[in-house]
Amino acid sequence: MLNKKEPLGSTEPLWVLLGALSVGFHIWLIFSGLIPSLVSRPLHMALALPWVFIFLAKTKSAQKWGGVFTVLGLAACFYIAFNHELLSDQYGSLEGQWQIWFAGFLIICVLEMARRAISWPLPTIAALALLYGLFGNHLPGEFGHPGLPIESFLGTMTVAEGGLWGSLTGVSVNIVAIFVIMGAVLNAGEAGQGFMNLATAAAGKLKGGAAKVSVLSSALFGSISGSASANVASTGAITLPAMEQLNYPKRLAGAVEAVASSGGQIMPPLMGAGAFVMVELTGTPYTQIMGAAILPAILYFFTVWIGINAYADRFDLQPLAKDQLPEKRTVFITASFFAVPFIILLGLMFIGGYTPQFAAAGAILSGFILLFLDANLSFDLKKTSQRLKNVCLNAGEQIAVIASIILCAGLIISVLGQTGLGIKITSLILSVGGEQIWPALLLTALACLILGMEVPTTAAYVICISVAGPALQKLGLEPLIAHLFVFWFALLSTITPPVCGAVFIAAGMIGENWLKVAFTAMALGVGLYIIPLGMIANPAIITLVTNPLMALLVFIKLALGLALVSYGLIAKPKMIIKIGLIVAGLFVVFI
Repeated sequence: MLNKKEPLGSTEPLWVLLGALSVGFHIWLIFSGLIPSLVSRPLHMALALPWVFIFLAKTKSAQKWGGVFTVLGLAACFYIAFNHELLSDQYGSLEGQWQIWFAGFLIICVLEMARRAISWPLPTIAALALLYGLFGNHLPGEFGHPGLPIESFLGTMTVAEGGLWGSLTGVSVNIVAIFVIMGAVLNAGEAGQGFMNLATAAAGKLKGGAAKVSVLSSALFGSISGSASANVASTGAITLPAMEQLNYPKRLAGAVEAVASSGGQIMPPLMGAGAFVMVELTGTPYTQIMGAAILPAILYFFTVWIGINAYADRFDLQPLAKDQLPEKRTVFITASFFAVPFIILLGLMFIGGYTPQFAAAGAILSGFILLFLDANLSFDLKKTSQRLKNVCLNAGEQIAVIASIILCAGLIISVLGQTGLGIKITSLILSVGGEQIWPALLLTALACLILGMEVPTTAAYVICISVAGPALQKLGLEPLIAHLFVFWFALLSTITPPVCGAVFIAAGMIGENWLKVAFTAMALGVGLYIIPLGMIANPAIITLVTNPLMALLVFIKLALGLALVSYGLIAKPKMIIKIGLIVAGLFVVFI
């Protein structure tokens, strides 16, 4: 979603051109063969610089200094891209005083990019990590390190395929950017309305229908957007007024939208940026990650659905009126606008055996063609032109914001690797947990919750899995289930106080006290707290691809347990019955 509150005015053509350049570059990479990492990744950062430093600038002063950072940052990125062969021969060691200053500026530039893109917490963590790398040799005890020559410490981050230009940035360049473009293409056309129409037709006639429309539409839209906040802002603009008109309690309406929107990041096929980062970190094919994630994601939305039924009984929530339901023809046509690209995407991956980025390119092409048509299957040149502009503007901005997050997270990962701090934290988790899996899991979950309050889900996941992942694997967890566990708990902060972004936005849109919305959301989204632990106790739930029968049996067991817990929390029987339902549900989940 565009963050600009004011019209772009005379500068719009420039930003559309820059967005088109970013879109063209990332699509070109798919078909260009093997491009050196020290070329594609610095150019990826170069394309992000003007968006973060100028486009997102909130004041004239910020824009002015942003222009300075942009010019110097472009010079630095182009220097690396044009001299990649010479820099590769330095093997991560800086030569001469000027290269040290060059590396220092590049790091400061990335920290400022992240600060402007997503505020101060993530760059603050990165800055503290850098200080540890530079001065940690003065710390006493086991958390000190022997010291690193500044030439190699900074060189590894800035002139080698580590740090800024490491594998994480490669994921951002080669995969995430392509799916961001795909999402921008779909959202610019009729696909967004298609999500809403299909969800409304499927759930609008049911008890608590408006809330269930929110659940279905958010599940569909959220997988593409990859952002709980963006999901609330987009689908909530339609679902929240509908629930308010039907006299839903405001705290419930806000909670439904926040909880449903948070689940988009765990719902295949796209799962935001997290799935692609998981591919890189685990070495697991993308299709296998989708297969592993699908049943837990369905369990999450099933639990929300049960909770809505319980609330519908409590508050006598009626279905949508007939005049609010879309016509079947409209549903079919608008749903096709996202169904066709999705079918092409999944068909090329699963049947054709193509890479995710190549499959996404096919989906982008089909979505691009559909931009020329509206819901009446008519062509409007003016409307199409505006849609293409929106694609360029939204894709350019979103690629830049994600690049800022990934580049900054790359600094932290580099420090953990170079100093051995990651291994030390792993040892600490093992020792505090007494070499037992469940204490280690709870420590990891707490770390994910705390970190997730301050940084985006993907960044929280990357940092937490880097320090806690080895410990969990040493205690016997398979890598993929450890990664899914951490990824799910990195989402907790979207609905858990004191910092709960999705709740804040939903509460503001509906005009309700955010704490009331948050507590309702925690009850409705109880699956977000239980399912990751249920995956550990029942690892067969992620084996749908390799052992479908066992996976489905475990799915039924977990669904029963979660339904009991959700109903026990939300329904209004006697207290002893509520407690009995919750205890019975937890027993079913964890036996």
